[in-house]
Amino acid sequence: MLLRQILWLNLLLLMLALQSTSQQARRPHPCQEPVQLEAVATPTPRQRQQTKKARPTMEQQRKRGGERGEKRRVFRLEPFANVSCRIETLTLRQRFPASVIATSIFCILPSMPAASKKPGFRGVDGFTDYYVKYGQSEPPTCEPRDLPYFKERGSFHEGEIMEHPGDFNTFRITSEEKRAEERLHSDKVETLREAAEIHRQVRHYAQSLIRPGVKLADLCEKLENKNRQLVGEDGLNRGIAFPTGCSLNHIAAHYTPNPGDDTVLTKDDICKIDFGTQINGYIVDCAFTVAFDPKYDPIIAAVKAATNEGIKTAGIDVRLGDVGAAIQEVMESYEIEVDGEMKPIKCIRNLNGHSIDPYKIHAGKSVPIVKSGDTTKMEEGEVFAIETFATTGRGSVIENYDCSHYMKNFDAPRVPLRLQSSKRLLNHINKTFGTLAWCLRWLERDDGGSKAVHGNTGKQTGYRAALRTLCDAGIVEPYPPLCDVPKSITAQYEHTIVLRPTCKEVLSRGDDY
Repeated sequence: MLLRQILWLNLLLLMLALQSTSQQARRPHPCQEPVQLEAVATPTPRQRQQTKKARPTMEQQRKRGGERGEKRRVFRLEPFANVSCRIETLTLRQRFPASVIATSIFCILPSMPAASKKPGFRGVDGFTDYYVKYGQSEPPTCEPRDLPYFKERGSFHEGEIMEHPGDFNTFRITSEEKRAEERLHSDKVETLREAAEIHRQVRHYAQSLIRPGVKLADLCEKLENKNRQLVGEDGLNRGIAFPTGCSLNHIAAHYTPNPGDDTVLTKDDICKIDFGTQINGYIVDCAFTVAFDPKYDPIIAAVKAATNEGIKTAGIDVRLGDVGAAIQEVMESYEIEVDGEMKPIKCIRNLNGHSIDPYKIHAGKSVPIVKSGDTTKMEEGEVFAIETFATTGRGSVIENYDCSHYMKNFDAPRVPLRLQSSKRLLNHINKTFGTLAWCLRWLERDDGGSKAVHGNTGKQTGYRAALRTLCDAGIVEPYPPLCDVPKSITAQYEHTIVLRPTCKEVLSRGDDY
């Protein structure tokens, strides 16, 4: 009987919820308000005694269709992630005991809205609005750390968990000592997970903007502004790790539009989107490839499979040269048809993955993507960007075109500067970017690259000569675009992993790639 009552009440509540949903417009920020459910609880024993003679029978109540009922008790529930509808009033029949009412309310809490928007290009899977299931608005505006979903969990989601390869690592899975070591560094991993979640939400938002005809400068500005918004930009404490790369066709890396660059993405282009997020210096670096023409599918499949193979092979005490050999074997097993001719897909041998340290995107260890004799081993606790590059060209890149990416050397020499303009620019770089990478577009923003640091008074003008002086002195390093031969095709995928004592975690893994 109790089960039957619960089922009937669930049905009633569901009908009311659907009716409420159809009458109300969707809230722009559903994560910010609680849900109120009003329901009738059973009368107290004294009230039951007083109305015992007047109470209608169960059959009479059934005939009346449950019209009799009162509002007795208010249930105020904090939202669980996103709430797709708000039920303001539910009038329940008195014949349901309070326990049934409470059980039913929690059984049919409003469901999360389902993600529904697919990206408009080839190269990624999933839905661009996946984050609505966490209570995020569409487009995203709330910092993930402020979403009730993550507040209630008390932590961010783990990335993809994989075992370290090799029989010599099997003990790590069940080792209590390694678990204890892992707990000692849990704050670092949790910070990386937050940065990874922000990166996922920003890149999914960007995927909704990518279409033929979009100006690359506008795309980068929107992506970077969303990155600043969701990370809660706070100077060197929280912000963008490096400029958004949107390298086209034979340009493999390190291209972002300079001021005045009006390059437009076309349906025949293949574009590599590469950007990063940092919190307290902990960087998540991740990249994917965009294409609209199905002719690029083989090279996209090759580089994606090679990246996943590199992740699979990586682990504690694994030699870097062995990772490169595994990547190359997978990458070069693919070929692609170009203008009616089958061409082999090659690794770009002078581009590598790399280790990452706080505020240092290239921390010293390089992860090759071709076979090499490098016997350097990966070590416990290290963070790596596993990235692979494919090409139909010569298989190596050179620096070409105007430089847009710059970065202060981590071990920059102390050199006396004569020009006041050079001193001012260096002071601006130290305060705004530190040893993180930046681009010319950021210098010409009103905030000079960080609103938290400069407000709207940070714009730099007449900085070209000063920048040249800093580069000549070895204080700032330029990173020009890296290009294969013209008319060649290049592609890239990248993920950030952390080598935990018990396993490796692919922090940036998402439903898109």
